[in-house]
Amino acid sequence: MTRKQRRLTIIGGALFVLAVAAGLVLNALRDSIVFFSTPTMVAEKHIGPGKRFRLGGLVQPGSLKKGDDLAVTFEVADGGAKLPVAYKGILPDLFREGQGVVAEGALDAAGVFKADTVLAKHDETYMPKEVADALKKQGHWKDDYGKPGAAAKPAGAATPAGVATPSPVSMREGAEKTAAGATQ
Repeated sequence: MTRKQRRLTIIGGALFVLAVAAGLVLNALRDSIVFFSTPTMVAEKHIGPGKRFRLGGLVQPGSLKKGDDLAVTFEVADGGAKLPVAYKGILPDLFREGQGVVAEGALDAAGVFKADTVLAKHDETYMPKEVADALKKQGHWKDDYGKPGAAAKPAGAATPAGVATPSPVSMREGAEKTAAGATQ
């Protein structure tokens, strides 16, 4: 065997070992690659009690019940199935009924998801004021953009604490205002 043949054999063997290792890692992580499982996926996979996973979906309106010592129960649904969730701790500021949530924990023997971490997902329909105005001018505005639950609160609307929220401003507009203020 010549030097060139030996070198090619070693390189080929190394690539084969690397491919096998990558295949084993991907096979082991197959279920963990998904960011979260929906209640329907949990029912289809028959996930057993005690196995940790992330549960994602919408908090069902009317299902939120607060108990003593920061204990909270609510239901997470995805349109096809519902799963009860129990959590003890402080909920995120964006958490509310009808909004998206991702909880991390495990099912108990009774089929209740015991969460130890709850993350609220922001509203995907948020739109800066400039974009909304441009859509209105072009005639592409949909009426459900401004409705509660379909988009963020309008600029200047009072929050539950009575504090007004600032209107969304683009970075360029904010920089222009700062530059204009500095030159005056």
